[in-house]
Amino acid sequence: MTAESTLSPVPAAATQSAPPPDRTPPTVPRAKRRAWDEVPRWQIYLPLGIYLVFTLVPFYWIILFAVRPAGSTSLLPWPMTTAHFEKVWNERSFGVFFQNSLLIGVAVLVMTTVVALAGGYALARFDFRIKKGFMLALLCSQFVPGALLLVPLFQIFAELKMINSLGSVIIAETVFQLPLSMILISGFIRNVPYSLEEAAWVDGCNRFSAFRIVVLPLLRPGLVAVGSFAFVHAWNHFLFALMFLSSQDKQTIPVGLNTLMGADSVDLGALAAGGVIAAVPVVIVFGFIQKWLVTGFSAGAVKG
Repeated sequence: MTAESTLSPVPAAATQSAPPPDRTPPTVPRAKRRAWDEVPRWQIYLPLGIYLVFTLVPFYWIILFAVRPAGSTSLLPWPMTTAHFEKVWNERSFGVFFQNSLLIGVAVLVMTTVVALAGGYALARFDFRIKKGFMLALLCSQFVPGALLLVPLFQIFAELKMINSLGSVIIAETVFQLPLSMILISGFIRNVPYSLEEAAWVDGCNRFSAFRIVVLPLLRPGLVAVGSFAFVHAWNHFLFALMFLSSQDKQTIPVGLNTLMGADSVDLGALAAGGVIAAVPVVIVFGFIQKWLVTGFSAGAVKG
């Protein structure tokens, strides 16, 4: 018997390569996985509850003083009265103040959005020599407080005979809102692919038509974000209205609230009612545009 005959044949299955070892990570026990990955609900609800208390208690206090009768010490808004609202709206001319603030806010919203849209498009789509310097100047302008420019602005408006005119406040508010608005709008436009405009040019559109048809509808969340920010800032701003408007029929809501605080006493009921009147339009605006607002700011925060 030869040596070759004594060797048994090797099975074909043995010649195949062994299967690769299992590389799936070992399972982590549920207790350890919960300790690291899952946060107990009380650790989420407790900070949120504390924050909610600190946020809502002042609002409840204002509403309580606004609807509670004068001299009452009840912690519940019952019985309710509208005497404080009637007092500030009719006797303290808050109806006129409300109209002036609304006019200023809407005008600042429109002017800021239109000018920032044109400037933001230029910054996003064109390259020019002083572009970086201009962007740096826009950023640096945000560090300059408006109080430092009150004297030169007052002199300019005095030369233009615009003191005690709503136009002076509208121009000042628009100028101070433009730098940030242009930066935000340019970020929104950069997120729109340039190829969409090129395709519109191929189809026969000029630059303005391509912008109006293709780009502008995609900028709706960004425009809502910028416009709402400008409106709220103009609605709540106190300094420019105080310095540039002297007659009572030209005052705004923030200045009107300041007139409710006397040197010796404060009418808390009237002041609270005025605060509610000042807050309601802003709350309504944000209630309607919150979806567009969140989408707009999130779109502008991501570089396309």
